Amino acid sequence: MKWWALLSVISVVVGLCSCGGGSSTVPRPRAYPRIDFPAHAYEDFVLAGCPFHFEKPVYTTVEREKLFFDEKPPTPCWFDLVYPQLNARIHFTYYASKDVEDLFKHINDAFKMAGKHTMRANYIDERVMAKPGRVYGRIFEIEGPAATPLQFYLTDSVQHFLRGALYVRAHIRTDSLAPVYDFIKEDLAHLLNTFEWKSQ
Repeated sequence: MKWWALLSVISVVVGLCSCGGGSSTVPRPRAYPRIDFPAHAYEDFVLAGCPFHFEKPVYTTVEREKLFFDEKPPTPCWFDLVYPQLNARIHFTYYASKDVEDLFKHINDAFKMAGKHTMRANYIDERVMAKPGRVYGRIFEIEGPAATPLQFYLTDSVQHFLRGALYVRAHIRTDSLAPVYDFIKEDLAHLLNTFEWKSQ
């Protein structure tokens, strides 16, 4: 038998053996990384020199902002609540408004920041918040491929203004992050329910 004929026979035999008897390949189902969430637990949180307090999750850390466009932040009350296990953070910015016009500017800016996501978001759910102690605000829940799925602002309608935005640092499909968002949303609901302005 010629060498090329022998090579052809071997190739056919190897090909038939590797096919597994004609079985087709079945794709594996989509899988997401397992996340072990801590049990929800909270502690009082007061930031020195800031006119508010609330209960924060015990498994978060606080990082004060040191720079804003290479300069010091406008107030020392800019900070992040960091979720080290979830690679997420809630970014807070506080302003003491000089007058009502200045306060409305900050409120309008909050609407603009949420509105920037309308191009990519599937929809934005906007909820009004009002509770005793002059705590008023809005919560924006943004569904779809947005940089920040949750934003909110709180004000006393006179001089105080606090804005928050959730960021999750992960290049993963939105549906795979849904458990993370749901977990943090529960924390955020507790934070907002316990939020108070300090009495002057």
